Amino acid sequence: MSNLKEKVTIVTGASSGIGAATAKRLAEKGARVVLAGRNEGRLAKIVEEITRSGGIASHHVADATDFESTKMLVAFARRTYGPVDILVNNAGLMLFSYWKNVAVGDWNKMIDTNLRGYLHAIAAVLPSMLERRSGRILNMSSIAGVHVGDAAGVYGATKFFIRGITESLRKEVGVGNGIQISMISPGVIDTGWADKVEDETARKIAGELNKQGIPPSSVADAVIYALDQPPEITINDIVVHPTRQDW
Repeated sequence: MSNLKEKVTIVTGASSGIGAATAKRLAEKGARVVLAGRNEGRLAKIVEEITRSGGIASHHVADATDFESTKMLVAFARRTYGPVDILVNNAGLMLFSYWKNVAVGDWNKMIDTNLRGYLHAIAAVLPSMLERRSGRILNMSSIAGVHVGDAAGVYGATKFFIRGITESLRKEVGVGNGIQISMISPGVIDTGWADKVEDETARKIAGELNKQGIPPSSVADAVIYALDQPPEITINDIVVHPTRQDW
C-alpha cells in the first residue's frame, strides 16, 4: 500500500505545470490533496479532473506572498481533511533579465514568491508537524540552484536560497522529529514559461533552453518517489534533467 494513502497534502502553485501534474499523481496514490494557487478557474478544472478519476481533492485560492493567506490555506486543509501531513512547496516565479537591465521589479517579484512564499508555507505547517512529530516537507528547487545560467542571476539566487533552507530544515527539524525533508531540483521544464519572459534577448535564451525541456509529469514522478517512502526513510535531494543537454 502507498505511504501516501489518505495523507492530507497541500500543493502550492498547483494551477499548472509541475504543481498540477504533482497534484494529480498524489491523488492517484490516494492522498487527500488541496491544490493552492491564484487562478481559481484552473484550480477548479484540475480538481474536477481528479475527482472524476476517483481521487480526493479540493482547491483554495491563496497568495504565497501573503502569510495570512497562507495560514488560511492551511486552516482550510485542516477543516476539510485534517492536519496537514505533507507540504509540496512548489509556487515559484522565473523571470529572466540581465544585470545591466536592473530589473528591480522582477527581482522583487521573485524574492516575494520564491523566498517569502516558501517561508510562509513552512511557517504555516511546521508547528503542527513538530507537535505531532510527523510530516513531510518537499521544496521544489531547480538545477539553477546549482548552476546559474545566462540572465538568471536573481532567479538562481532564489533557488540557492531554497537549497540552503532545505538543508537547514533537514538538520534542525528533520533529524530527531520524525519529519521528512526533501528537495527536487529539476532542469528546464516545458511549461510555456519562456513565452512570459519580457526582455527580448532573455526571451530568446529562454526559448532555446525550453527546447530541451522535460515534461512536468517526469518531475511529478520524482516527487512521488521522494514522498512515498516509509517514515524512517528520507530522500534528501533528486536532480531531474534531460538526458541530452547543450549547456
